[in-house]
Amino acid sequence: METQKTYDITIVGGGIVGAATAYKLQLKYPNLKLLLIEKEAYLAAHQTGNNSGVIHSGLYYKPGSAKAKNCVDGRKQLVQFAKTYGVRHEVCGKAVVAVNESELPFMDKIFKNGLANHTEGIEKIDADQLKDIEPHVKSIGGIWVPCTGIIDFKGTTEKLVELVLGQQSESKLVLEEAVISCSHDSNTSLVVTTKNKYQTKHLIFCGGLQADRLAKKDQVDLSEKVVGFRGDYYNLTEQAKDKVRNLIYPIPNPVFPFLGVHFTRMVNGDVECGPNAVMTFKREGYGKTDFNIKDTLDALSYSGTWNLLLNNTRFAMNEYRRAFSKKLFLKTLQRLIPTLTMDDIEPGRAGVRAMLLKKDGRMEDDFKIAYNGKSIHVLNAPSPAATACLSIADSIVEKAGVYFNLD
Repeated sequence: METQKTYDITIVGGGIVGAATAYKLQLKYPNLKLLLIEKEAYLAAHQTGNNSGVIHSGLYYKPGSAKAKNCVDGRKQLVQFAKTYGVRHEVCGKAVVAVNESELPFMDKIFKNGLANHTEGIEKIDADQLKDIEPHVKSIGGIWVPCTGIIDFKGTTEKLVELVLGQQSESKLVLEEAVISCSHDSNTSLVVTTKNKYQTKHLIFCGGLQADRLAKKDQVDLSEKVVGFRGDYYNLTEQAKDKVRNLIYPIPNPVFPFLGVHFTRMVNGDVECGPNAVMTFKREGYGKTDFNIKDTLDALSYSGTWNLLLNNTRFAMNEYRRAFSKKLFLKTLQRLIPTLTMDDIEPGRAGVRAMLLKKDGRMEDDFKIAYNGKSIHVLNAPSPAATACLSIADSIVEKAGVYFNLD
């Protein structure tokens, strides 16, 4: 295995956060030779390419948190990027729908969050106003969020990397190479993949579902562990697509870190419904029965997994039941659109979301980045990371400039 030429910075992970980081680094430091390593055969193979494609608004996140700040700034950058480079997108707006009185207090809370986070144009609307926007929804009112929309995140990732390679001829993308190990001396680091060895001055890890494992390979002291949650989607059939005009979300359950089953009109015209949220027995497993012995033992031998399940037993059981029952999934969808029938939905794709889980079962809710010798590790990049990718990358590049002494 021959050692390749030395790169200034190597980014591990070809999802949208890794691609955005490479893009922002190359913009600020055009002379740097960057290497982007992705273990799959194409970019955006996991979380980036298997999410619902929503440009999030910043409505739900705690004011002052990194998620809130990065979401709002990142959304504006993302939309401008899409306009500039012809990435498929549409700022179509979404309705956040209340169906009963018990949801109104939390609806008020997230509306105040939105105001505090400077989410543009949001307004409370009554049932008649909501009916004008989404005629097939039954509600007692909700929130209209005009600044959100839909985008092709895979296309965005590919365009980001294309721009990096177009700006610096000595920067490089390698695919189908998984990082096995990395080691450091006083001047450079050695990255060993399944196919090559690379010398690099610095490393930035954006590993998503593999973030904790990559951190351990780099000797990062990490007490948390990544646990994967699979989300299954259904698609509306051709006969039912006109029942959804834009994006339709429920009022989320404040107890759980998920936004609930929602309707998304995609950039290709399809309408997706979902996702649910079930712990997966394979970190990168998108089928309902996918199983990997290493991943399963890794999750079930961790106290945080058991604490999470014990603290949320009823929720977990309901999600698993719905994962295997079209009828139960439909019942959830009918809370928002009562006229949907079994013939209106058909099984769609699935995605897996990385959750950084603490030993007590609590999920790390905000972005988490660690600094370790010659490396920076993005340990947790939960939703809205795809929307916020360019803003997250700004933060990483700013810190890298100081930490790596680039300026």
